[in-house]
Parts: sequence; structure tokens; C-alpha cells
Amino acid sequence: MSTWLDTFLDAIRVEKGFSPNTCRAYRRDLEQFFAYLGKAVGDEREIDELKVDALVIRAYLGWLHKRCKRSTIARKLSCLRSFFKFLVKRGVLETNPADAVLTPKRGRSVPNYLPIDDVFRMLDGLKGDSVLALRNKAILETLYSAGIRVGELVGADVGDVNFAKGLLKVWGKGSKERIVPVGKKALHCLKTYLEARQARKGFEKAADSPLFLNKLGGRLTARSVARLLDKVNRQLALMRPVSPHGLRHTFATHMLDGGADLRMVQELLGHASLSTTQRYTHVSMDRLMEVYDKSHPRG
Repeated sequence: MSTWLDTFLDAIRVEKGFSPNTCRAYRRDLEQFFAYLGKAVGDEREIDELKVDALVIRAYLGWLHKRCKRSTIARKLSCLRSFFKFLVKRGVLETNPADAVLTPKRGRSVPNYLPIDDVFRMLDGLKGDSVLALRNKAILETLYSAGIRVGELVGADVGDVNFAKGLLKVWGKGSKERIVPVGKKALHCLKTYLEARQARKGFEKAADSPLFLNKLGGRLTARSVARLLDKVNRQLALMRPVSPHGLRHTFATHMLDGGADLRMVQELLGHASLSTTQRYTHVSMDRLMEVYDKSHPRG
């Protein structure tokens, strides 16, 4: 069974267009499952002879319960379902043992986001005219302005920005291309950064070069952007620290608070399902109730 891991990962990458990050996550989840089975039978070499049924999978989920959040357990179970479904199609198994296991109920956690005043304080608090300082400001302005994922941000090239129309082309989950609008302030920061970068020797502005570069001139990573946000959170002593994905949550919440249609926000975020976008509505409900209480004569 474990010998099919690489074949399965190749299949989801090629046939379903899963991103490298998703494939790596699937590999980690499956390797963890195989390691658990190896300990259960006493020898990892005996995994392929072990009959994995619903009871084995439930025991594994029970083992995860003390170590992971419900959302993480649900994701790992989804990974197992996909893997066993693949084995059924290949004739390795007759049935999918994970189909008989119920997905743990996930709590509806409120996405972390920043109030508008804190966003402005964060963005206006970024000072400096060095290439790196201008880059950092352009990164945060773009994340908040476009509401894109950090992976989409660091994967963008210079040629993906249409300054004339105020648009940015990104590649989302499943290698799906989408075009998102970018505000004037973010466009100004991007233009200022790219001009400063071009003036610096060895830092090209070619259309196919990465939009955001690291200190050595290579493509910036998502981890580096996360470190940047951590640094900004500490420097500005934000009451509600935010991650790169938190800026995406902030974008969605502020759009809905401003009266944007849910379907429109779905398109901007690149969500395949409207239910994914709907989790932001209960965040905005706080704002709605606040307005109601202040405005309704009998509130």
C-alpha cells in the first residue's frame, strides 16, 4: 500500500492539477499515517500486509485527537479518502475503508482580521526608501488590496501586473488563473518598488522575473512574507496580530462590511464554493448588529 504513495502524488498533481504545496501536505499526511501503522504492527515493512479497515482508521483518528485540531483531523481523513479511492480505481483495494468513517465536526472559528484603523496604522507605519523597505510596503499593500493568497503573491511575475487597468493575474489553487483588481495605493507602491529595484544593479524588471525578490535576487517565499508580518506585528504592537492569510480575511470582511455582494467576494477570493466565502458573513454580522442597534428606534 505504501509503495503507491509516489504514484498517487503524481496522479493528483497531473490529473487534478494540485499545487506543489498541496502535494507536499498530502505526502506528510500519508507518511504520518504509514508511520502510525508501522508502530501499530511493530514493523513498517508489514504495512502492506495489514488490512486497513474503518476500525483501523478510527483508531488513527483517535490517536490524532490529542494532537491535532478537528479541522486538521478532517483534512487528514479527506487525504486518506482520496488515497484509498485511488487504490480502488487501480484495483489494489475492493472498497474504500475511509468511506465508512464520519468526518469530525469542525467548529466555526471566526477568521482573524484587523479593524480598518489598524490596517491603516500598519500600512502607514511602514517607512523607508530602501529597495527592501519599498518591497515590504508593496507586499502588504497588495495583500490587503487584492485579497490574494500569499502563495499567489509570491508566485506572481512582473508581467502579471497590468498597471494601466489596475489588474493582477495570479495562479490560485489547482493552477487556476484569475484576474483580480488592485487599488491605486497598492499599484503606486508596486511601481515605486519596481523602479527602485530596476535602478539596483543585478535586479531585473523583466516581465518574466518574479514580482517580489529576496535579498539575493531570487523569488521571495511565503515563509519570508510570514516573517515580515511577524516583524510588523511586533514593531507596531498590534492588539490583534495578523498573518498573511489574516490580511486576506481582512480584505473579505471589509468588502462585505462595505456592502459588496457575497458572490462578488467569492470571485475575488477565488473560492470554488460559495460556502467557503460564507464563513465571512458571520464576522460581518457583528458590524451589522452594531449598525442595527445604533439605528433602529426599537433596537
